[in-house]
Amino acid sequence: MAEERQIAPWLKQALEFGPVLAFFAAFFLLKAESYPLFGHEVRPFTYITFWFVILMVICMGALRILTGHLSRMQLTTLILVVVMGGLTVWLDDDRFLKLKPTLLYAAFAIVLGVGLMRGKSYLAALMGELLPLTDEGWLILTRRFAWFFAGLAVANAVIALVLPSGVWVTVKTFGLPAALVVFMLAQYRLVERHGTEEEKGPGGEA
Repeated sequence: MAEERQIAPWLKQALEFGPVLAFFAAFFLLKAESYPLFGHEVRPFTYITFWFVILMVICMGALRILTGHLSRMQLTTLILVVVMGGLTVWLDDDRFLKLKPTLLYAAFAIVLGVGLMRGKSYLAALMGELLPLTDEGWLILTRRFAWFFAGLAVANAVIALVLPSGVWVTVKTFGLPAALVVFMLAQYRLVERHGTEEEKGPGGEA
């Protein structure tokens, strides 16, 4: 496997999150009741989704060319965006794109859950080099992540199907990422308690 090439952090962030921010801005800026697409009028959400899918493909393609690599999460996200976004455009039904995060989070929860049933932490295989933990620590963290992703999957489905589109767009853009950050910060004591010697400095202090 080719080694991943490093690019400027700001460029990587722009390629990863630019399409999402563009979707957010377009949703609140486009005010017409419908827009022309493929010879007929579609709702603003569908019109924005069409360009969002194209922009996402372009940005992920650029990231692949520049770095020589796309992570499994990036590739999975791209596939879901193309499939669910394509269904939204084809059927002019915003529920498909709105449920994309639910499918993604549910998949994460299921994969982690299957690993736990086998007594393994798939999370450790992905993050072991970044976060040295004991085997027990990884199992605890993986269990918490599995429940967390399951909760996000349910929360996104409720917001997507019950609340107005503007609420979903805002929560998807800012709320869900913020929830992940808060969740990670809340694992500080777990990392402190189950961290291995690799993450401790001279004298055994963290």
